[in-house]
Amino acid sequence: MSLELEPTLEALLFLSVEPVTAPALAEATGVELHEVVSGLERLREHYEFERRGLVLRELAGGWALSSHPDAEPAARELLAKPRTPPLTPAQAETLAIVAYLQPVSRPEIARIRGVNAESAATTLLERGMIEEAGRSQFGAVLYRTTDLFLRLFGLGSLGELPEVAAFDPAPEVEAELRDRLMRAGEARAGA
Repeated sequence: MSLELEPTLEALLFLSVEPVTAPALAEATGVELHEVVSGLERLREHYEFERRGLVLRELAGGWALSSHPDAEPAARELLAKPRTPPLTPAQAETLAIVAYLQPVSRPEIARIRGVNAESAATTLLERGMIEEAGRSQFGAVLYRTTDLFLRLFGLGSLGELPEVAAFDPAPEVEAELRDRLMRAGEARAGA
């Protein structure tokens, strides 16, 4: 079966819209999990060695076929019409807050941004990038990112988000910035 395993895995991954876990592939093929993992690694190496237009990646807890990064300019040209509009700055800010602080509520997002987060959060919910994750002790809906968020940003897990510390200034500058941002947010909220 191992000679037929890689083509079968390739076909299953091609047919799947979502990343597929190795256990799901093992169940579908009737092959032991370790054989599937080895087959996936061989398939990934084959794509890399042959310099194919596809790559096999681990994304959002599963495996998926995607186009090779070198094909991006041509793909952008071919698919120039966006299927969904790009994120607005407000939506991007809201998404970043949810990604790093999840689960987080709209009032917390609004406090951090200094403006109402209702519209941005609603749009992100509609697009499937965030989802409800329960309620806070005060009854506010909590939000977290979805697997779609991971796929769209090419992340295997939230642990692959860039470290916030890499963007943080020295502690004294950070304290000053936080204080200025909180004052600006409170001033906006009071206006």
